[in-house]
Amino acid sequence: MRAVLKDGVAIFKPQGFLDSNNSEYFVSIDDIKATIKLEASLILVSLEKVIFFNKNGLDNFVKMFQKIAPSHNAILGFCDCDDKKYTAITQFYKNNLTFSLFNSLQTALLFSSNYKNEGKTVLLYSEDKSQRTAMAIELHNFGHNPIIAQSEKEFLEKKSNNSLYDVIIEKTFLAQVGETISTRVSGNAIIYTVSSFLDSNLDSTFNMQYHKNSLTIGFRLFIFDAYKVAAMNIHALDFFSKLSFFSAEYNATICFVGLTFNKIPPAFKETLEGSGILFYKEMDDILKNRELLDEFSKTTSNIQNKKSINKKIILELPNFIDATVSTIEMMTNTDAKKDALAINTLFVDKQDGEIASSIAFYGDIDGIIVFIFPRTIAKKACGLLLGEQTDDIYMILDTLAELVNIVAGKIKTLLAGQNIDINITLPRTYANMDDLLNIIENKKGVQVDLEFDNDKFLFFLTR
Repeated sequence: MRAVLKDGVAIFKPQGFLDSNNSEYFVSIDDIKATIKLEASLILVSLEKVIFFNKNGLDNFVKMFQKIAPSHNAILGFCDCDDKKYTAITQFYKNNLTFSLFNSLQTALLFSSNYKNEGKTVLLYSEDKSQRTAMAIELHNFGHNPIIAQSEKEFLEKKSNNSLYDVIIEKTFLAQVGETISTRVSGNAIIYTVSSFLDSNLDSTFNMQYHKNSLTIGFRLFIFDAYKVAAMNIHALDFFSKLSFFSAEYNATICFVGLTFNKIPPAFKETLEGSGILFYKEMDDILKNRELLDEFSKTTSNIQNKKSINKKIILELPNFIDATVSTIEMMTNTDAKKDALAINTLFVDKQDGEIASSIAFYGDIDGIIVFIFPRTIAKKACGLLLGEQTDDIYMILDTLAELVNIVAGKIKTLLAGQNIDINITLPRTYANMDDLLNIIENKKGVQVDLEFDNDKFLFFLTR
């Protein structure tokens, strides 16, 4: 099956049944080679005329995407996904979606450079906040006017006036827009979800390296969402006790929410409490208690990590800067100006009104990136991503985290193009510069001072 090329978009159009028994729909090596040669900004498989498909049938195209991706700078995915098709595909691949999904070809074209600057008014909604953010940034970059619904209720209300919009986006997923590793973040708390029976498998299923890197960039509150835990054994007890003692070295707190002890020996709770773990009945008992969150999030000097910046990291500085600058330029409609570059400890000349975020990365290379924003840039981000201006510092920080998550995804993609594989933590945000400086204290790194329309912005890369 050869792709149809039209206006810079390559489209495969299978029909009827798409499963492992229909060899006529298999993608051959020749098809792949022919597609790679196409100068296309989108490479899509339209499911419009597919009556039935299963995972085996889709995998033929997914394997093609995987072969094309390293050598072809294009969006790869499926389009014309109605509700049932979108739900089926997301269930097939769950947290391993490495390709994009679009509810229509019209939606997909909005993300093509061949259709740039058409000025479409676009209503968009996704349950995933990171996805909403990513789509809004990309649409804005391509010259469109995104209107973001922050809830399903708001989306349905706006959708009822569909004449106001050129395109309505739902049931859409953009691949590689950030980093999530079986966790989520809320109010600078990392939330892990655990369920069923907790045993020795925790040693292999829990990403300890991710946890260590989250501690390194200043996360101090870790919540285990344990509503669906049925029981735990002595191996799990030992795991959580050790995790709590290790985290306490960073002045971090471990909490369990929703854990009942109907099938767990009461002595287990005493042991966990003795190791410093706290217990809450409801998630809102923590997340809606702003005073408690602020107390848990306080940072202290980070003496555990004494790594020095090295040449291998510095050589990749252009990729880190390119990803950062391109994203902020999108959001501010201004060109970046580089004021200075220095290798030293972090220096923040003006701390009043500054807010910051940090991420850690690890894999083939490892390190920490710090972004220091003036509130003017952060508020512009809120205006774009939320559709309104706000002075609510917590809303600004949440929006800042989403923006940095997008930057992280771009960094990972740029490095992957050079065969450098990394994982990235979720962003930690700071309303107080002292909390940030406690983490970065005495760390030598590369500081790049940038300017966006007279707004000063600092980028700091260290280990």
